[in-house]
Amino acid sequence: MHSRSALLGMILITHGWLAFGQEHDPSNLHPAEQQPQMPAEHSSKALVDLVEHHAASGTDAAPASAPEHMMMTMKKRWTIMFHGEAFLNELQQSGPRGFDKLFSTNWFMLMAQHKVGPGVFTLKGMLSLEPATVSKRRYPELFQEGETAFGRPIVDGQHPHDFVMEMAALYDYRVGEKTRLSFYAAPVGDPALGPVAYPHRMSAAENPMAPLGHHLEDSTHIASDVVTLGITHKNLRFEASGFHGREPDEYRWDIDSGKLDSWSTRLTFNPGQNWSLQYSFAYLRSPEALQPLEDVRRMTASLSYNHPLRAGNWSSMLLWGRNQSLSDGNVGNGYLLESTLHFANRNNVWIRIENVDRTNALLLGENPEPANFTEHYFARLQAYTVGYDREIGRLPHLSTAIGAQITWYGVPDGLRPIYGSHPPGGLVFLRLRFQ
Repeated sequence: MHSRSALLGMILITHGWLAFGQEHDPSNLHPAEQQPQMPAEHSSKALVDLVEHHAASGTDAAPASAPEHMMMTMKKRWTIMFHGEAFLNELQQSGPRGFDKLFSTNWFMLMAQHKVGPGVFTLKGMLSLEPATVSKRRYPELFQEGETAFGRPIVDGQHPHDFVMEMAALYDYRVGEKTRLSFYAAPVGDPALGPVAYPHRMSAAENPMAPLGHHLEDSTHIASDVVTLGITHKNLRFEASGFHGREPDEYRWDIDSGKLDSWSTRLTFNPGQNWSLQYSFAYLRSPEALQPLEDVRRMTASLSYNHPLRAGNWSSMLLWGRNQSLSDGNVGNGYLLESTLHFANRNNVWIRIENVDRTNALLLGENPEPANFTEHYFARLQAYTVGYDREIGRLPHLSTAIGAQITWYGVPDGLRPIYGSHPPGGLVFLRLRFQ
């Protein structure tokens, strides 16, 4: 039933937004990979002038030169924007823990902006049909871990996103020509922690799989009851957030809630058109349901680079994430390098390299945690992914591509008896992108 509803929903979204592009004046619509502009005074590429765009989730920042795939039009005094994408994936994994699966990863975002007083008011909504298009509460991903479902840890798989990924209101107040004061409030949203989350950053735009370091780096991009205050001056921004620290539960169609028991801070610096750096620090109160008494300290740092090309774009990221248990001091680190090259207008090639710590939860497999089980990091592995896709045709405001990628691993000795020495995996997909 959920699968049929999801398919119907995707058809309606596609039909509605193709009609959106046809019914409005084309002069008001921005073509693929063109930076949508607010009023003329926002044409500068300094960070302070990009703050009001909010093309990614939450208040995340990307390099000024990074393309934004979106549709945009004006209705009365409102600027309306829509973007989103959907992957239909066929995954094959080898080894004793490998599984195969057909599934879809997807998200859709609608945003409306209006000038109010000395600033800009923004409403954002982001939805995903993954609770229906990713069956059995996960898609296979060797060595992945994080979150729980019905009392058991999710290992060797990635959970679907919640149906409501973001529901937020923002106001960016102009203190002066080069200074903005920003307010963000969201029953479901993205606090000031980490870089642009993997579904929305250009360096990972063509890869439908979550990084293995997701729960060390950017898993808070869907959090409950988020409030953020930020100040931006020229190319420097400081933000602080309060939010509910528990990860979303297994019921993906509802909206979770809780008291503001966690906090984060983030410093962002865009030294030029092609660069963005961030460092963030957070205290997470009881993030995992199976370890309710364990609080976590998280730190992340990232460097993003984007370089426009004559017939394409090159976007890359270096990312470090670190979790420290405040119960026993156990520390896990994740390191990521990813890069996507768009060339000759229709082609994309990408890599992702990870070096991540894993916990002994991997040893449990699908089994529930035994009594008095203590989760701790005990092994480090490497993952290598390369992929390619090509756009096969364009309908109005819809880009379609067919692609494939392969992943192989450097497996530590402690996990080889369970996973084997070389358990590669492969994926082929059809990608749709609204733009």
